[in-house]
Amino acid sequence: MGPGTPTEGRPAQLSRASARPRGLTVMIAALWVAAGLDFLYWVLFFATGVVQTSQDSVYLGFERAFPAADAWLGIAAIVCAEGLRRRRGAAVLYGGAAGSAFIYLGLMDVLYDLEHGVYTQLSPEMATELAIVICCFVFGPLLMRYVWRHRRWLDR
Repeated sequence: MGPGTPTEGRPAQLSRASARPRGLTVMIAALWVAAGLDFLYWVLFFATGVVQTSQDSVYLGFERAFPAADAWLGIAAIVCAEGLRRRRGAAVLYGGAAGSAFIYLGLMDVLYDLEHGVYTQLSPEMATELAIVICCFVFGPLLMRYVWRHRRWLDR
């Protein structure tokens, strides 16, 4: 066989490379949901205060420092979702950025909460806070692994 002749393994490799990755629709939906919940959190925080775990001025000052970072997280998640949907290589870049932002924001929340004894409060708001942190620590690495694992499919 010459250099241009297909081998037995080649058609399987090509079909695997062009097949949609497992979980693609779920990942796209999860990114859109995450961006939507991120936006909703801040609407609730500023409009109703229902998600605030405290009225302490230090806590409120700390939380008010996050909207810009969370906006970046939401934008990166949406761009990643659309990159995945449209099969664009930029999904890898924005998936890494969003995944890293999830982890970073989760770490910031955990450190503040530990330093200020927030986890000793048992309330619905604290349960929401804890759920957000857990989601950040699970979804951030999962997203980065997913886009990296499927980078060749995205590159076409």
